[in-house]
Amino acid sequence: MTTTAKLLQFARQWKSTAKEMLGHTIVLAQFFSLLHLTENYICSPTLVYGPSMLPTLNFTGDVLLVEKMSTLLGKVAPGDVVLVRSPENPRKTITKRVIGLEGDTVTFLVDPARSDRSHSLVVPKGHVWIQGDNLYASHDSRHVGPIPYGLLLGKVFYRVWPPRDFGPLGQ
Repeated sequence: MTTTAKLLQFARQWKSTAKEMLGHTIVLAQFFSLLHLTENYICSPTLVYGPSMLPTLNFTGDVLLVEKMSTLLGKVAPGDVVLVRSPENPRKTITKRVIGLEGDTVTFLVDPARSDRSHSLVVPKGHVWIQGDNLYASHDSRHVGPIPYGLLLGKVFYRVWPPRDFGPLGQ
């Protein structure tokens, strides 16, 4: 067998291997594209912890499912628990309850640990008012003001961990 014939045979074998690898690469790219779309626009899991949402959420960390379509379509209502990009630290996400939407008048305790003094305001256009369920240990709209709607990342709808609390998130 001549050198040219050997090279042609090697090229034919390499061509079929390359075709097979390209097919696997396309399937893998489709899978990661679907995963990206699901994570960013439909639903994603998130781990939350801290005292601000006690007793609704556990202090030590719950794994929650967050659906993204409600916030994209403007279907968030008072009472919903939402995942929010922190207005003070964009690398951080926080979980709070929506208390008021744009145009709503909200009344809140300014410093519940020290006094019963309350304050009322109208939530401005394009904003929401959020608070933690544990008013004594929550850094929320009472401290940073109304939150721009664009910082809402999704609405919590299901708790998947810990197993004893598995199920829809109650209001």
